[in-house]
Amino acid sequence: MSYIKAEDILPRELLETIQQYVNGQLIYIPCKEKQAWGSGTDARAFFRERNERIFRSFRAGTSAKDLARIFSLSEKSIQRILRDQKLATPVSLESF
Repeated sequence: MSYIKAEDILPRELLETIQQYVNGQLIYIPCKEKQAWGSGTDARAFFRERNERIFRSFRAGTSAKDLARIFSLSEKSIQRILRDQKLATPVSLESF
């Protein structure tokens, strides 16, 4: 990310007002239109597919401890993924 000098783009009065709050410090000014997380990259799809693989592997008999080692995650993270995937999986009538 490149930085823009505030003195190059902001009116002098606004710059002086901002300096009253953050004199010489870096600040982040968010975009007006916030994008959803992962919308600009393939991250959302990558993690969705990874989490589905983890869930399928667990249902096929792989332990949470082994999944943590295989996917380089903590057991707590695996448990969270399994819980979230279980909640997202529709219940089939055949399981009753």
